[in-house]
Amino acid sequence: MENTASSVNAINRVTLSQKLKNYTRHPFSLAVFIVTTLAAVVTVAVLVTLIVWVLIRGIPSLSLDMFSFDYTTENQSMLPAIINTLFMVAVALIIAGPLGIGSAIYLVEYAKRGNKFVNVIRLTTETLQGIPSIIYGLFGFLFFNGALHMGYSILSGGLTLAIMVLPVIMRTTEEALIAVPDSYREGSFGLGAGKCRTIFKLVLPSAIPGILSGIILSIGRIVGETAALIFTAGTVGEIASGLTGSGRTLAVHMYLLANEGLYIDKAYAVAVVLLVLVLALNGASSLIAGKLSKGE
Repeated sequence: MENTASSVNAINRVTLSQKLKNYTRHPFSLAVFIVTTLAAVVTVAVLVTLIVWVLIRGIPSLSLDMFSFDYTTENQSMLPAIINTLFMVAVALIIAGPLGIGSAIYLVEYAKRGNKFVNVIRLTTETLQGIPSIIYGLFGFLFFNGALHMGYSILSGGLTLAIMVLPVIMRTTEEALIAVPDSYREGSFGLGAGKCRTIFKLVLPSAIPGILSGIILSIGRIVGETAALIFTAGTVGEIASGLTGSGRTLAVHMYLLANEGLYIDKAYAVAVVLLVLVLALNGASSLIAGKLSKGE
């Protein structure tokens, strides 16, 4: 067995010279290799350049005054914006999470495959994903702020963001449920389990990593959103008094500092915190999804 494994490894081990000989025999393969390699290098280079540039400009501008509990024109504190951002994430996910996951469960587990109504829902979801955020902001301003008389508030912004991230949660959950093998369901039914029990005890736990990835992606979009929240949640620099209170999020705070032109350095400092927050969320999503997929 060891000799067989070593021989297989020797066959699979291809040296650089052998690769070059193969590419010279197949010029198209060489062109594809060069293009794909350049694309990967450019992508990584852009990401690294962006991160390094923000860190270089932002870290020297960080100070303890920017984390003061009270916002003033002198300290330009970002702590109220961070707290408002957490409020916004909570409101949006509390609304969009159950709706998105529930809709996906219906499409995969209850609706008949090939149903025209299901196709309409999926087409609508894909369309909603492509709508610019400014359109969501205008809708939220006219409907939640105006028609429902919510005014500039965390609730109005959270409802608007919930509509924005609903397609993301719905589609990722749907794909995660589809990826669960039908043999799981058939085995559960064969043992006498009902539909509801099969879904909640077998299908959903198997799809948790994919569902969690969609939720984390939604959090990233909520944290980085500006246009929709300027129209719905407002730009007040203080901590929101409640769901009906107005307050700016971290991304809006950074935009306003840069837009005024007087606090560019502090805007870069806010960008550092925002970048760290997004990277932490992405890292946490990958870590949690990996552990859940391994059953740890």
